[in-house]
Amino acid sequence: MDLAFTKEERAFREEVRQFLRETVPGEMRRKLVEGTQLSKDEMVAWWRILNKKGWCVNQWPKEYGGTGWTSVQQYIFKEELQMYPAPVPLAFGVAMVGPVIYTFGNEAQKKQYLPRIANMDDWWCQGFSEPEAGSDLASLKTKAERNGDKYVINGQKTWTTLAQYADMIFCLCRTDPTAKKQSGISFILVDMKSKGITVRPIQTIDGGYEINEVFFDEVEVPVQNLVGEENKGWHYAKFLLGQERTGIARVGVSKERIRRIKEVASKFESSGRPIVEDPVFREKLTSCEIELKALELTQLRVIAHESKHGNGMPNPASSVLKIKGSDIQQATTELLLEVIGPLAAPYDESVDSSCEAMEWIAQIAPTYFNNRKVSIYGGSNEIQRNIISRAVLGL
Repeated sequence: MDLAFTKEERAFREEVRQFLRETVPGEMRRKLVEGTQLSKDEMVAWWRILNKKGWCVNQWPKEYGGTGWTSVQQYIFKEELQMYPAPVPLAFGVAMVGPVIYTFGNEAQKKQYLPRIANMDDWWCQGFSEPEAGSDLASLKTKAERNGDKYVINGQKTWTTLAQYADMIFCLCRTDPTAKKQSGISFILVDMKSKGITVRPIQTIDGGYEINEVFFDEVEVPVQNLVGEENKGWHYAKFLLGQERTGIARVGVSKERIRRIKEVASKFESSGRPIVEDPVFREKLTSCEIELKALELTQLRVIAHESKHGNGMPNPASSVLKIKGSDIQQATTELLLEVIGPLAAPYDESVDSSCEAMEWIAQIAPTYFNNRKVSIYGGSNEIQRNIISRAVLGL
């Protein structure tokens, strides 16, 4: 299998790079390089620039606003965004609920929601996990009971990323409590402004408020917000999660972080010489780079296979990408933390606060701690190994 990029693909990569150089606001790029969080307004403004270019929902079919790019072009585009860096379009709308709607939704739903997703008129969040239904998602207990032309939803979702910004949430709800747990689940779209919804923030280990609990208390939702067939939501959820795991490898993010590690390690010293010259550190960094190259090639193989044999459903091998992508993201944050050493404790009074780099150094430890989550979300790595053993190895 030839995994080398063609002349046309290399030209496309340069086109994307030129566009990013010309359009990404300098202050936004600085914040992303240094690990500082962007505001909602900053992200939405950038995604609308992408949408004006016609690139925000590039992976969608052309009839719904997509570009018609090949899967390789989509991969190049996402990688370049991650390496520049610039914010990748909001996954909950563009990569998750959008494909579910245009694949399984009715025409009215496509007309209503897809243009708004593309232009970020609606910020979406994902209502899947519950306090007793995380990795075992099929055990979810949130109920949606039919009452005439409405569903009445009661229950709780948790770890809901960026729900504090959201206009809409797509939920898995149990609509048939008598069915076995993988059955009797429906996929329902809910307006976050509905009466009876409460969002409660959860402070994460890095001190931020990225995730939330979402409570539903007698929330009324029109029946027309059901996507596809009632009690078929588990099928749609598997489709969605496969889309999530393919992108969750975040090869471009790890490439950019390795570039950053080399840059910082060439400036900070240990025992009188730059850390990048330390043989033990270089061995760790080289090992990480080799793992990343192997991950990149594996992702390209998955993309090539899906381009030729794809049936619209995700390749079970995407679980491999999720596992190794998570491992490498964590390893790179650990290496960056190792380079900084005691400066990673920015609130320690013994550290010289006059250091001009203190502002971005202060983000390194929180980023390290926050990345402990990547081996858990999107289906924990332990669950992914079970998927591989059954669906890939046939054990």
